[in-house]
Amino acid sequence: MRQTMDWQALMRAGLHGLGLSPDVFWSLTPAELRMMLGDAGAGAPLLNDGLAALMAAYPDKECEGTR
Repeated sequence: MRQTMDWQALMRAGLHGLGLSPDVFWSLTPAELRMMLGDAGAGAPLLNDGLAALMAAYPDKECEGTR
């Protein structure tokens, strides 16, 4: 499925909402603009509990000859 960008809304959000200059707005990638606009789907930071869960699920394994 092809998605289109609503450039008018993005320009309004970037130029007026964020106060970006046109050259800064057009130098951003779509991912950077999403992050600056506070897109909740951009992903939450990995906190201590999340890191501990990953470490428990995927522990480091010592290989022979690595010492």
